Amino acid sequence: MSSTTIDSIEQPDSGRAVPGTARERQVSEFTELTKMVQNAGLLRRRYAYYWTRFAVILLLLAGTAFAFVAIGPSWWQLVVAAVLALVLGQVMFLGHDAAHRQIFVSGRWNDWASLVVANLLAGMSYGWWNHKHSRHHAKPNTLGADGDIDAGAIVFTTENLKRERTGLAGWFTQRQGWFFFPLLLLEGLNLHISGVKTIFGRGAVKRRPVEMAFVTLRLGGYLAIVFWFLPVGMAFAFLGVQLGLFGLYMGASFAPNHKGMPIVPASMKISFLHRQVLLSRNIRGGRFVDLFMGGLNYQIEHHLFPSMASPSLKKVQPMVRQFCADRGISYTETTLLHSYRIVVEYLNEVGLAARDPFQCPLVAEFRAAR
Repeated sequence: MSSTTIDSIEQPDSGRAVPGTARERQVSEFTELTKMVQNAGLLRRRYAYYWTRFAVILLLLAGTAFAFVAIGPSWWQLVVAAVLALVLGQVMFLGHDAAHRQIFVSGRWNDWASLVVANLLAGMSYGWWNHKHSRHHAKPNTLGADGDIDAGAIVFTTENLKRERTGLAGWFTQRQGWFFFPLLLLEGLNLHISGVKTIFGRGAVKRRPVEMAFVTLRLGGYLAIVFWFLPVGMAFAFLGVQLGLFGLYMGASFAPNHKGMPIVPASMKISFLHRQVLLSRNIRGGRFVDLFMGGLNYQIEHHLFPSMASPSLKKVQPMVRQFCADRGISYTETTLLHSYRIVVEYLNEVGLAARDPFQCPLVAEFRAAR
């Protein structure tokens, strides 16, 4: 777990004399950082990069489709399913960038890029994901504001747990850290179901007819092809491998960024700069990690500048890290494997406390800070 305390979040020390209130100093700090980034040209669009990336993804999808047809009814199709899961993960990273307005200047173009990439290519609902993810970006790891830490099968904090978990649920929760990654094998199916429920539900959805058409065409066509070319048992196995590994890939890419970092109450006042830096974690590891996580390994920089093109995040990182060091702001960075260890240990700690939420050390820390 991060060693950052609630006190260090509430009382940031800029390390230098700056006139004005604490809030004015914090706003001034982020304005200064933004100007530095702009002057370095790191907020410019990267059209060539994104068009190339889109073309490569289309080629990979076409190659996977060719392999699927060429291999035919064979158990080797499970290898194709695994490859498809990884390719679709890259598709979603591209959709993520479009949803954050990283690709085009025009918001309309970014919206349509997201619809084509997420809905038509991956069978996901852009509208559902964008609403959920926008809340997370606004207030990461914040109780009542970040849906990513709401209690469900997994308890991320006992602060929002309505009652202690006992019986079978209690046994599972106490060991939830060990079950977290296996449970991600179901996340791919859950992502599709959540999107379908949203766009076919009664809630407001921008461009609902388009989302319905794209998702229906993608999911319906995909299932039809799989069951047309493969025997029923093999078709289900293919879908199980593809959806399972896709969910695991997505969860393994997103979980290291915030799980195990401090969770704060909604009432706590934190500047934008401190909120995004202190509640996020970067993952180091070179080009492999950059590719594997689609740029999400530079989570701190991404949260500070969500519309920055993903290839620029690596370039801005030294600037942000030094900026934080000069002002005494804790900047968290670790390896991918160590981040997974942190996630497991943190979830097990919270799970044990779920037997009696009022004895959780994290809750006690919150109450002492209020």
